[in-house]
Amino acid sequence: MDTGSDEPGEVAVASDGNGADVTKTDATDGERGLGSKAPEFVKARRVLHLSWQVGIFVIGLAVVAAGIVMLPLPGPGWVVIFGGMAIWATEFVWAQLVLRWTKRKVTEAAQKALDPKVRRRNIILTSIGLVIIAALVGVYLWKFGFEMPWNIKDQ
Repeated sequence: MDTGSDEPGEVAVASDGNGADVTKTDATDGERGLGSKAPEFVKARRVLHLSWQVGIFVIGLAVVAAGIVMLPLPGPGWVVIFGGMAIWATEFVWAQLVLRWTKRKVTEAAQKALDPKVRRRNIILTSIGLVIIAALVGVYLWKFGFEMPWNIKDQ
């Protein structure tokens, strides 16, 4: 539930339609509180929990590093990076907070993109960009034909 605040434990009161008030905290049914998601038997033993956290960190780091490598190379780089962040978020509060912030910003950007004025502006800018690219390609083809740039001799 988006209450417009980042403060944990905030309470929202709403009517259920029958006149009764329904109270919910900001942690909805699908959303658990911050903290470790490790099994209870792991959390009960300090050394086991610490080694669990190290393992989660190393696995998350490997996934994030693979995503960073995929940014300039073919592959879903950002998706893999956020997957690594989700792995970290199973154990670390800072990663949970980063993912919450990212989800909120993505939702805001999606809502803003649906605004008719923004959509119209984006369509106009895209059209202008395509016209400029088409003009550049036309000039290149007019001057050099279908010759690849590395095969062009001095003219």
